[in-house]
Amino acid sequence: MQMQEYLSPSKTLPEDAERATLVGRAWLEGQGAVLVRVTTEGVYDISAVAATMSDLLELQDPALAVRATQGTRIGNTADILSNSAHDQRQAAQPWLLAPCDLQALKATGVTFVNSVLERVIEEQARGDAAKAESVRRAVVAVIGDNLSHVRPASPEAAKLKEVLVAQGAWSQYLEVAIGPDAEVFTKSAPMSAVGTGAEVGIHPRSQWNNPEPEIVLAVNSRAQTVGATLGNDVNLRDFEGRSALLLGKAKDNNASCAIGPLIRLFDQHFGIDEVRRCDLAMQVQGAGGFVMQGASSMSQISRDPLELVKHVIGAHHQYPDGVMFFLGTMFAPIQDRHGPGQGFTHEVGDLVRVSTPLLGTLVNRVNTCDKINPWTYGARALMRDLARRALI
Repeated sequence: MQMQEYLSPSKTLPEDAERATLVGRAWLEGQGAVLVRVTTEGVYDISAVAATMSDLLELQDPALAVRATQGTRIGNTADILSNSAHDQRQAAQPWLLAPCDLQALKATGVTFVNSVLERVIEEQARGDAAKAESVRRAVVAVIGDNLSHVRPASPEAAKLKEVLVAQGAWSQYLEVAIGPDAEVFTKSAPMSAVGTGAEVGIHPRSQWNNPEPEIVLAVNSRAQTVGATLGNDVNLRDFEGRSALLLGKAKDNNASCAIGPLIRLFDQHFGIDEVRRCDLAMQVQGAGGFVMQGASSMSQISRDPLELVKHVIGAHHQYPDGVMFFLGTMFAPIQDRHGPGQGFTHEVGDLVRVSTPLLGTLVNRVNTCDKINPWTYGARALMRDLARRALI
């Protein structure tokens, strides 16, 4: 399970990388975080176009601006990807960071109605994985195992709610799955996301947790969606299951937000329609030959991606630096790992890959949050570096 074997241009970049407009950030010793364009053969400093990713996404046509700039070559793509592996990194050489910087990191949940069952189960089990199987049988007996025909906020959804309330089976998860308001929460703080090749974190006290493979939209301050990338919205099912008020602790821990490998800007070859058709694949490889496969199809999402954007940014709420917006997942792992009926949970050392052909592959290794290098490079540090480089 060597991470570096997945950090190559052929395995990291989109299948049509030659025509994709790919942007991100790279760490350069002595300069800090640098805005870059990535092609199959080279990584180029494009700081002349914009100082930050937030600034770049504010341009009228970010993809056109990037393609119109040659940039300064900082290295070979294969070498920089290889050096992005956290355990093989040479500090003097460039490596990729998460492709966002000043943007708010927001997420929506329970957006795939046919997977809401697992959310209801973790709520009813109160975070106890051992109880999940018996709870699953009881819940299915009441609401069935497929709600995909129910359209959120529809009259049919309202009628279903009435029936389930009468039976005492209504859930906070069903409310956001088929009700009028989507769940939107803050995943993590700006500048805190880790990129491809980095370790991704789970709380050391968590005994039931999982990866969440998702599409992440790049949205500017004008609520325009201008690109997309991949994300792993790491979740602690035991924390959230004990109480909805622990959502922040279940979602926001050191290195628990992975985004990457790069933002693919919308252009004539890639746009929101391609996002709507994306099928995500996920694989977890662990000790002892353990392998878990998962998938999430955007065609099954219950609210359109652009409708979801309206739930997070607009007249009711502004983000002057833009938003990186996780769209949710239909993946909820139930594969038993430690015994019958106990489902899946991470182990330290797991290698997690999230991929889709038009966005590439995001790869991370799991560790506990207290063992991963602490987050120290925030907005103040970025501003100091930009000022030193005379970019602000």
